[in-house]
Amino acid sequence: MKPAPFAYVRAQALAQVHELLTEHGPAARLLAGGQSLVPALNMRLAAPSVLIDINALVDYAHIAADADCIRIGALVRHAQLERSELVAEALPLFSRAIVHVAHPAIRNRGTLGGSLALGDPAAELPACCLALEATLIAAGPAGERRIPAAEFFVDLYETALKPDEVLLGVECAPRAADAHCAFLEIARRHGDYATVGLALEARIAEGIATELRLAFFAIDRVPRLAPAAASCLTHCAIDAAALAQAKDALRQDLDPMPDVYHGAQTKLHLAGVVLQRALATLPLQRA
Repeated sequence: MKPAPFAYVRAQALAQVHELLTEHGPAARLLAGGQSLVPALNMRLAAPSVLIDINALVDYAHIAADADCIRIGALVRHAQLERSELVAEALPLFSRAIVHVAHPAIRNRGTLGGSLALGDPAAELPACCLALEATLIAAGPAGERRIPAAEFFVDLYETALKPDEVLLGVECAPRAADAHCAFLEIARRHGDYATVGLALEARIAEGIATELRLAFFAIDRVPRLAPAAASCLTHCAIDAAALAQAKDALRQDLDPMPDVYHGAQTKLHLAGVVLQRALATLPLQRA
């Protein structure tokens, strides 16, 4: 299949992108890695009148750090995240998740910003941002604004980005000395979209979780934190009763969205499965 006709502009500056978005409105689409957009164009699920290529904005294709913050540009490719020693040391949750993103050919072109801006509920990186309490940086004609990850993913394929805004990147605090993470997903085959997945960040002292952030994906309309389940697993040793309570609490936290293969109750059961498996990888006291 072939896409519907469209105009193409390779933007050379952020200001030019804003001008084009203001001029064309909803009829314009941004092209970064194109790994989701190009198939949508070919299947005519998207038919913009103008495609704005932002790959020349190389200022947003870098990973940088200072004492308080890790900054990942929106045009950083998945493969860059996968190879980055800085990310592996300071934000290992990203490193664990990225190998589950499709296949190497996709990771060579796909971008962090593209994944986040699409808002696919089955994508791995949005859940990581939620678990890491990341801040997403957007820019429009009026300037930049910072959006907490918990407020960025609004609904199915809908984010807090305004029509004339561009996602510039992500900021995360580097991991603390007592931080631990886990990433698990269940998929029919490696590289397929997840059936259910979990990005987990914890702070653990003497085998007890003092903080726990459980970000589930591929189960709800957006990546979703599970605070009720997390509260069952903090400040206590993990025993069968605590685990059972946490699994039951997932019913409060999640509103499973069935797919063509799995019903809502199956999704909820699998959420409990990945939770139990993820906890088993952490250095927690077990009663």
